[in-house]
Amino acid sequence: MATQTVQNVETLSEAKGKRLLTRVAERYGVDETKLMTTLKATTFKQRNGSGPTNEQMMALMIVAEQYQLNPFTKEIYAFPDRNNGIVPVVGVDGWSRIVNSHPEYQGMTFNYSASMVRPDGAKVDAHEWIECVMYRRDKEHPTIVREYLDEVYRNIDGPWRTHPKRMHRHKAMIQCARLAFGFVGIFDQDEAERISEVDISNKVSRVVDGEARAPAEPTLSTGQCLNIGIVVDRLIERAKPVNAWQSAYEWLGKRFSGAEREYAISRLREAELCSATEAIPEADPVSVEDVTSGVQTTQSDESFDDAHEAESGMDQTAHDMSEQESEFAGLFADIKDSLEDAEGAYIP
Repeated sequence: MATQTVQNVETLSEAKGKRLLTRVAERYGVDETKLMTTLKATTFKQRNGSGPTNEQMMALMIVAEQYQLNPFTKEIYAFPDRNNGIVPVVGVDGWSRIVNSHPEYQGMTFNYSASMVRPDGAKVDAHEWIECVMYRRDKEHPTIVREYLDEVYRNIDGPWRTHPKRMHRHKAMIQCARLAFGFVGIFDQDEAERISEVDISNKVSRVVDGEARAPAEPTLSTGQCLNIGIVVDRLIERAKPVNAWQSAYEWLGKRFSGAEREYAISRLREAELCSATEAIPEADPVSVEDVTSGVQTTQSDESFDDAHEAESGMDQTAHDMSEQESEFAGLFADIKDSLEDAEGAYIP
């Protein structure tokens, strides 16, 4: 079965040697300069009428390419936060595109409460709660998320007052998509407006005063951060030379969850941002397996002794690999050496 993941990897491989802006411009068949000018004046234009900085533009374009979103159709656009930064906002059509293009997506259904309520300011009644159920081909059980109206409703002029049922359904779908597929670092407009009211800077990588600023690290122990950092560093070494960032993001999304995934993806996104303006050297096309073949995660709640035990079979695995795969065999040893070097600094 041909998957969207493989197609994305092939597309990225063909674009090797090109900057991020060049790849995006070629996708839409426009000049790089005109692309920047148009997006700054339209989709990514800020409230005060000014355009975002080049650094802010780069951060937005990275997110757009990661999720294959079209900024010209408002699938993704910029929303200002309280710290003079910007938040990448994905419209409902963008969320639908992301979900439907996922290779493991197998459909969704909605369930509605029988009881109806009319929140303050609303012009019509709405369901007390709405459930979204999403199915994946690779999962036995579906992901079910129930969103309660009193927790998401906003008593402000706009669609929440006139179309509360539709807005409520959108919220349930978006939250279910996050849990089912591990989408991080993107928000809908409703969430972006809340961000502008309340500072939650630990939720997304911001770009402030023209400089990239990494998100606040989630609450993890030193040992957890050390374990995850070793894995991400090895993954960056494999992804950067061949520009296979999309494969790396997808792999991290499957291997980690919760705060660990948020921390790992923030590390990877920071590395991609730093290399976005650099030319990528020529390399052979890669697959998802190429990028992740040498990366072995360790359980964050286990000791390094357990991690060494998990690594014990790596030498034999590397020995059995063909000469064509020899470069990946070396990565096994690199990870093992990194774990041994870091053990002395490990703080449980």
